[in-house]
Amino acid sequence: MSSPGDLRLDPDRLRHLFDIAGPVFASRGGSYDADPHPILHRLRAEGPVVEGVPGPLIGYHGEGVFVGLPFEDRRHFTVLDFETCDLVVRDTDRFTPQAEAHTASAELIERSMLAMEGEQHRTYRALVQPSFVPRRARWWIERWIEGTVDALVDDMASDGRAELSTQLCAPIPLLTICGSFGVGVEDALAIRASVTERVNDISVFAELVLPVIRQRRQEPGDDLLSILVTSSVTDADGVEHTLDDGEVLGFAFLLLAAGSGTTWKQMGITLYALLTHPTWIDVVRADPARLRDVIEEAVRWEPTDPVFARFARRDTELAGVEVPAGSVLHTHFGAANRDPARWDHPDRFDPDRPTRPHLGFGNGPHICLGMHVARAEMTTALAAVVARLPGLRLDPEAPPPRLVGVYERGPDALPVVWDT
Repeated sequence: MSSPGDLRLDPDRLRHLFDIAGPVFASRGGSYDADPHPILHRLRAEGPVVEGVPGPLIGYHGEGVFVGLPFEDRRHFTVLDFETCDLVVRDTDRFTPQAEAHTASAELIERSMLAMEGEQHRTYRALVQPSFVPRRARWWIERWIEGTVDALVDDMASDGRAELSTQLCAPIPLLTICGSFGVGVEDALAIRASVTERVNDISVFAELVLPVIRQRRQEPGDDLLSILVTSSVTDADGVEHTLDDGEVLGFAFLLLAAGSGTTWKQMGITLYALLTHPTWIDVVRADPARLRDVIEEAVRWEPTDPVFARFARRDTELAGVEVPAGSVLHTHFGAANRDPARWDHPDRFDPDRPTRPHLGFGNGPHICLGMHVARAEMTTALAAVVARLPGLRLDPEAPPPRLVGVYERGPDALPVVWDT
């Protein structure tokens, strides 16, 4: 693993790329700082499916570019309860994740498994699934996660204060996924920028990743790119072929975009939950095994990607609502995870509650591929900060953190202090 000095990232660039309330996330509703859940509860009480786009329904009328958006020529419906959201993401006969590509990055994603379905999706997902199953967690932890966490905590431990969202939460998944692709630390922020700031221009991403792909074809190693470049698939005609550079690039774009983004925000949400419910810091310090309950409850309580879209294949009926073919269905996992028909006191952060499956990582064929790696990253990082930063608490001299965002959510900052 790299030494601590090797993990230093430009702090200003890091803050810019990982500021959920800043310009990079403006199109995902990053400026929205209200609590959406009272409105979502009222809407759900009217019926599990309502016509409209999630942002405007909760009072956000700014720019919206996300999965299923903008598609201004289509009708939009938002699904708000657990049962119906779960049905939509499982029902591949009536609902599809596919839509026309409008940007170069969207075209690249359409070559990845995010937009694949049926046998093709199962075949391609099977190529990388073995690297993301729970029993492979130690592979991730020992090669990338543990050393990254230790180096970052070492770097801040004597300071007595930090902003954990950008100093801890952001670098861990970024360096983990980049490391697993053989991308050096020096290129990590450029990779992050290429999948966030410049989503309509994939040239920078391709320029950084294609040479690594080609090098792995010559010298495969023990990393994700090596797995992809040495993999083969059999098409519908029974012809076997190895993945071409475009297919590998599509996989890489999807995994690097997701792997460097979602876990950062969810780790921040979990820290926010702990810091605003500080008795749970004491519980975890006394019994680190309770982190599993804390993380699962945080993902239920406030999933970082609360909305995903499906498109109706044909005219259909859903929960008593007529949905025309081509309509966009926004499955609101954030609302579904607080469905009072499934959870008592759903707005309460309560890791003691009985565990029930939630939609924080989605469900169905496209359930989050990296959820076990995300859990490993969060568990390793949170265990380290609780154990190594005594008296960890919110900085009383800083503005209180807020959970912000519509289509992607997370804390705007996590200013903390601890005893040194």
